[in-house]
Amino acid sequence: MNTPEKKRQYHFGLGKRKTAIARVRLYEAGSGDAVVNGMKFQKYFQTAVEVENALSPLVIANLKGQVDLEVTATGGGKIAQSDAVRHGISRALLLLTPELRSELKHAGYLRRDARIKERKKPGLKRARRAPQWQKR
Repeated sequence: MNTPEKKRQYHFGLGKRKTAIARVRLYEAGSGDAVVNGMKFQKYFQTAVEVENALSPLVIANLKGQVDLEVTATGGGKIAQSDAVRHGISRALLLLTPELRSELKHAGYLRRDARIKERKKPGLKRARRAPQWQKR
């Protein structure tokens, strides 16, 4: 008879940037494992800048290497997903330790960056680009 696995408690944070969405599970008292869509952080985000950007809230909280992360990222590009992961980790950290709110807010990690691509308008070539004006 199989014994059921003990479920680990986690804190959830949802992060967004442009069209990217990151669902973050932050497990406390971990070994520092970080997984995005079933891949290691360093393998999923190819550049060190993307990895450092995504894990920067853990550096502020002095929890790098002490918590486990399980992330599901969808939509957008890798850089937008990196920003979405940062936003999700920050929100999950607030549930873990609410005292970090002022530091994370000062760093700008709790605000969702709402800049998205503007839609194309009728009669225009792009969102704002009008057809070239002709005198005659």
